Amino acid sequence: MIALHKFSLEHRTMNTIIPDCIPRTNSPFGRLAGRLILRCMGWKVAGHFPEHPKFVAAVAPHTSNWDFIIGIAVKLSLGVKIRFLGKHTIFIGPLGWLLRRWGGIPVDRRSAHGIVGEAKLIFSQHEQLILGLAPEGTRKYAKEWKSGFLYIAKEANVPIVPMALDYRTKTFVVMDAEQVGEDMVVELARFKALFPVEMAKYPDQVSGQPFKK
Repeated sequence: MIALHKFSLEHRTMNTIIPDCIPRTNSPFGRLAGRLILRCMGWKVAGHFPEHPKFVAAVAPHTSNWDFIIGIAVKLSLGVKIRFLGKHTIFIGPLGWLLRRWGGIPVDRRSAHGIVGEAKLIFSQHEQLILGLAPEGTRKYAKEWKSGFLYIAKEANVPIVPMALDYRTKTFVVMDAEQVGEDMVVELARFKALFPVEMAKYPDQVSGQPFKK
């Protein structure tokens, strides 16, 4: 719990506390646009960002293209700078400019260090960085989540902040920061448990279930 006496030093946005250490976009127009989109869609934001300048934001469950739109609206409304990784070959011309503008970071998957190594290097080069990842890797059903988000956080020595899209209440939930343990099988199960399948827009498409409903 963040002490009350610190509130004056932090930004308040939609009842969500944004500590000063969190990277910001400083775009009044973006915040206004994001709030309008969320209001029109009937969504709200709950929870507080941690006092960590660098972390992995694990966003789930992901079963619809609407998830991306809601996520962008939340990002804009809060004025928080969240980055994401993208294949380097698509960062070309106007599209590349737009992707970078939206927070994209080009990575070469052929790198000898792999995506985990590339992400670790990127974290080491920034004093503030929120890296948004979708642990499921796809909005379609898959047998298991991808564990890359765990290895990235572990190697970069940063926490993971789970962020849930709860369609039952139309709430984007920012959870407490979690450190990653040593046993990745146990850790993957632990993080999956934070996101009940009932949260999803399409629960039968949530990845990592024993079987597809």
